[in-house]
Amino acid sequence: MYDFAVVGVGPPGARFARRAAERGHDVVAFERGEIGKPLACSGHVSLDVWEYVPDGARERLRENDVYGARFHTGGPGSDAHEFYDPDRPVSNAIDRVELDKTLARAAADAGADVRDGHTVTAVREGPYGVELDVHSADGDETVSARMVAGCDGPRSRVREQLALPEPDEFLHGVLAFDPEPDHDDFVDVHLTVPGFFAWRIPRGDAGVEYGLAATPDETGDVAARFDEFVADYGVAERIERRCSGLIPIGPPDRVTATRGFLLGDAAGMTKPFTGGGILYGMTAADIAAETIDPDDPTSLDAFEDAWRDELGRDIALGHLVRKGYDAPEVVQRAGMRLFEGEIGVHMDRPSTLFSREQVKALFGR
Repeated sequence: MYDFAVVGVGPPGARFARRAAERGHDVVAFERGEIGKPLACSGHVSLDVWEYVPDGARERLRENDVYGARFHTGGPGSDAHEFYDPDRPVSNAIDRVELDKTLARAAADAGADVRDGHTVTAVREGPYGVELDVHSADGDETVSARMVAGCDGPRSRVREQLALPEPDEFLHGVLAFDPEPDHDDFVDVHLTVPGFFAWRIPRGDAGVEYGLAATPDETGDVAARFDEFVADYGVAERIERRCSGLIPIGPPDRVTATRGFLLGDAAGMTKPFTGGGILYGMTAADIAAETIDPDDPTSLDAFEDAWRDELGRDIALGHLVRKGYDAPEVVQRAGMRLFEGEIGVHMDRPSTLFSREQVKALFGR
């Protein structure tokens, strides 16, 4: 019997598998297809991501340095409000597929049994452990573990099998790529989509990422809105590698069961104001590895408390930031004029709006 069975080997699953294995636990991790594919997540990340990858991986994964963002209330070519750090990058564009592969290799190097091409079809929870039905090209098998970690994305099978509640909301996102190299050091954000936004991220020699996400009542229009967005930028004919997916927003009241727990998108551990969840998911994975004892189901309560203590305030503030996306344009412009220019805000932590660095940036201009 394994100590932990991990379902889903994206960043949260791979990180948890690595950290749990490093703590001496027997870990098996299943990914239903090829690790990192299909791509359904932006490659724009905060610099904190480098704390979670092995030494030496940064230069291989990094595609472009980003120093700031241009916020538009209109489409391409419209007036923009700039937010930036003039002295150092605030974020990076990265090879998102290779990030997943790198994190999975780190988990395997730590001793986790990482298996791609393995689909978990059922999870049965008992008083002393869980049983997972697993299908692969080699046939079907049943795997036993003391705990199961559901890291299997927005439509989590583990969440369903454990009868855990869904995240509060699902957005529908679309992204695609223009292969033309672009080394601009600013991203563009367009507040032109009801409930969310569209974006343009230069990725150096890798080209440009274009994306858009919308609230559920706008889902039927997402593809058409994206087509209009890239057409307005004049790149529609060059767009390739188009993909789409759900973006969970808002964690439910409970992400733990008797012998299982959720991490990452499966738990709605994302930034409400951007939809990104890489850092939040890996932060929670570290907390899970530190607090959950596979022999003691009551330790799941400690995990519930600990991850919410770490991320809850920023998630709550992120919801408030997102409300501004649908504010009247005159209010949006007034708010952006107040904060535009040099900033000291961490892109994953809206609580840093009240930090010493941000106050210094505001009043030191």
